[in-house]
Amino acid sequence: MENRFLEIVENSIKTNWDLAAFSDYKGETYYYKDVASRIEKLHILFEHAGVRKGEKVAIVGRNSSNWAISFFGTLAYGAVVTPVLHDFKPDNIHHIINHSEAKVVLAGGSNWENMNEQAMPGVKLFVLLDDFSVINADDKKLFAVSEQIDDYFNKKYPQGFSKEDVAYHLEEPEELAVLNYTSGTTSFSKGVMLPFRSLWSNTKYAYENVPFVKPGDNIVCMLPMAHMYGLAFEILNSVSKGCHIHFLTRTPSPKIIADAFSTFHPTLILAVPLIIEKIVKSRVFPELEKPHIKFLLKVPVINKKILNAISQKMSLAFGENFGEIVIGGAALNKEVENFLRLINFRYTTGYGLTECGPLVAYEQWDTFKKGSVGRVVDRMEICIDSPDPATGIGEIFVRGSNNMLGYYKNQEATDAVMRPDGWMNTGDLGLIDADGFLFIKGRSKTMILSSNGQNIYPEEIEGVLNNKPYVNESLVISEGYKLTALIYPDLELLDKNGISHTELEKIMQQNMNELNAEMPAYSKVSGFKLLQEEFEKTPKRSIKRYLYQPEEDN
Repeated sequence: MENRFLEIVENSIKTNWDLAAFSDYKGETYYYKDVASRIEKLHILFEHAGVRKGEKVAIVGRNSSNWAISFFGTLAYGAVVTPVLHDFKPDNIHHIINHSEAKVVLAGGSNWENMNEQAMPGVKLFVLLDDFSVINADDKKLFAVSEQIDDYFNKKYPQGFSKEDVAYHLEEPEELAVLNYTSGTTSFSKGVMLPFRSLWSNTKYAYENVPFVKPGDNIVCMLPMAHMYGLAFEILNSVSKGCHIHFLTRTPSPKIIADAFSTFHPTLILAVPLIIEKIVKSRVFPELEKPHIKFLLKVPVINKKILNAISQKMSLAFGENFGEIVIGGAALNKEVENFLRLINFRYTTGYGLTECGPLVAYEQWDTFKKGSVGRVVDRMEICIDSPDPATGIGEIFVRGSNNMLGYYKNQEATDAVMRPDGWMNTGDLGLIDADGFLFIKGRSKTMILSSNGQNIYPEEIEGVLNNKPYVNESLVISEGYKLTALIYPDLELLDKNGISHTELEKIMQQNMNELNAEMPAYSKVSGFKLLQEEFEKTPKRSIKRYLYQPEEDN
């Protein structure tokens, strides 16, 4: 059978048998042959537990080698993976496990401490992700199987386990592979059904279009593996290429990330805008504001030398060896993007969504157009349903081999986005220029209609406001027909500069005055509210907008 995702995995394991595959941060390293052995041991446990092909296996825990082994092991067995984000609250975890009808749960120790097995009555086997030991099971014999797994393994392979023994499930393209619950920026989570076709298509595209990544290259995994963006391109692509993946296994603080980059010098870096923006705005922009630097930037020859030096310093911060940094998950701040272009930094932004597993658009950094999210990838089509010929802005529809099967046990939600002819409504608004580059204008659900019928895209207003002094993040909402900006200030900078609350109010009012001077009349913001706590975020660091809408609009 052609176009098999598991064949890609199988071939990579055999080809890269003696290369390092997974390493936990300051922990153990597993070679591809070790990964294959551990997958087989997991299969032995599943077999004794009576797990059937097509049944759901939930994985909840921080990024780790064992998480990745569980993921590939489950798919290779023929079961369906249900990834659950480790930072979901226990009630959310219980809900997802029950809704997915998972029969097996592999949970990290820190998650298991707060979970209640009585709240998940359909699960027949609980396994500790940290060491693959059985926590609880309907069949008590499984405790002994887990404890004596090496004996069972040796009995199954008395001549020793070799690459010739690696033979995985023969999947069908439309067969369900991953049941991924969306993070819910504008609504609550839905179970996205991704078939093997989508995994194969995304992995094959990355394999063919990211040529600078080679076997043995280092990759740092810092995005949550339970989210498709990180899973597809830090994990699936890296395994298909025979790379060595380094899992941070803890919250990726700036210090840990910097240490990982300087130690491992990754070839490809996946990031969300927040990481890039914090580095640029906190480490680079303040340097550019120093009087002598501002003066030298006005001298043409020195200007170029300074920008080159800054570019080299930025590259060094990311390990210097990367072919490019791919930024996704949310819009990149315009001021930061202008700066990255100015110093000719090797970055690009892409566009995708969970429902496409995730890829829709991408373009390599040196041919990428500023402000866009790239061109549609060769296995997908894009259609803009625009009611306004003057702007060309409309709802983005996609069709192709990356698309999901639908939402699990939610036909109403599936019918709301999927058309019989295969086109899927992304819920995003955008336009395509004459060169085929896609530009995202916002979410159709967040678009605000002004009192005179004008379309207002709050993300565009927020992009300007976020560049104003002492603004960390903002969210523009509609209250009646008036716009209000919710602002989370830069508390660290306020404290550093000794700015009082009264002074902050005056600064923010000045920011609002400047903002409104830059906005068309129908997009002017009437007022602002200061928040004391950071906005609640999805795993890809997008603000959960629906939590902040006025009650009548929620």
